[in-house]
Amino acid sequence: METNQTQHAENQENPEKAAAPGTEEELSMADLLKAEAQVSAKVHSRGVVTVRVVQVTPELVLVDIGEKKEGAIPLADFQDEKTPQPGDEVQAVLEKKGGEGRYTMLSHRRARERAAWDMTKKMFEAKERVKGKVTEIVKGGYIVDISGMRAFMPLSLSELGGAHKHYLPPNAKVRFYITDFNEKDRKVVVSRRQVLEEDEKERRGQVLAEVVPGGIVRGVVSKVTEEGLLVRFQGIEGLVRPEDVSWRNPLETLKTYKRGQHVKCKILAVDKEGEKLAFGLKQLMPNPVDMLKRKFAYRSLLKAKVVSVAPEGALLKVNEQVEGFVTPENYGAEGAPREGQEIQGVVVGINSSNFRLTLSIKSCEESEDRRRMQQYLKGSPTLTLGQILLENSEDEGEL
Repeated sequence: METNQTQHAENQENPEKAAAPGTEEELSMADLLKAEAQVSAKVHSRGVVTVRVVQVTPELVLVDIGEKKEGAIPLADFQDEKTPQPGDEVQAVLEKKGGEGRYTMLSHRRARERAAWDMTKKMFEAKERVKGKVTEIVKGGYIVDISGMRAFMPLSLSELGGAHKHYLPPNAKVRFYITDFNEKDRKVVVSRRQVLEEDEKERRGQVLAEVVPGGIVRGVVSKVTEEGLLVRFQGIEGLVRPEDVSWRNPLETLKTYKRGQHVKCKILAVDKEGEKLAFGLKQLMPNPVDMLKRKFAYRSLLKAKVVSVAPEGALLKVNEQVEGFVTPENYGAEGAPREGQEIQGVVVGINSSNFRLTLSIKSCEESEDRRRMQQYLKGSPTLTLGQILLENSEDEGEL
């Protein structure tokens, strides 16, 4: 009883404190009404607002706009997004004010376009890459969607080196740069080609950083010219000069290659600044000089048939694959050999340009003369000391 009386006395002394609980409820309700009024005012200002989803019907998304009657957004505005659920917050902008029996209509699509426009402007100024999706294939290019905003991508800016026809399918996700941003006409032009060129340059740099002279790679012939073969390796073109195509008859061998042919190459040089490579094909084949050296040793003796005789020397046929040559200073005692004559010669060298054995008939004859002399000396009787003294005494007696 005392407690109640004490509390009653305190309430009489502090009437504000006694009324506090009721005041808090009234303030909360006032704040709520004020917030709803602010949302309603912002909606009708036609600015972009964030509203809460109340209900989703087969055609409409009903949202709280701070009024007795909900606002409505066409469900079709969310066709490229996940369908919102009650309690979710979405962005919208006023389309048409409601009336008796009519919803206030809002547009989520237009809100996205406005946000996308602001974002696109910032990314254009910052020169940043943008993600988008191909929504339409039109004459001369594509229409791409940037978070709800439409932009145009010309064919010439859609592929590396440009394009003369459409390659991208609908709904293809692409990255691009904004190359033209016209705020007055609300037109945006984008370039996927610029992104591809940057990526390609970076990739080429990585390839050039990894390859070294002496390495062996596989490439594809992209062009055949009189200056050699152009071989493409991981997007980088390298040249195979005629002299590096083959050891024998390089110009004739060059004609046997075709565009699109796969070839194995040896890297001869790397130009990182110029992004160029020099390739060799013959370097992966046995050098005929080495093969001839192993088969025909220096100073070895062999037979050959004279094919032709000219002032510069005689051309010889050693076998079906190997030719020989004798210069006039290497002719024998009888002089120039006759066409069709079979001769013996000594290997004194190999011509690295035409891979012919250099033979010497003269050296062969000298070698034969030395051999005969050795045989003769070997067959002569050896004189004893007594015979030598006897011959000397007889010579003195005659004197």
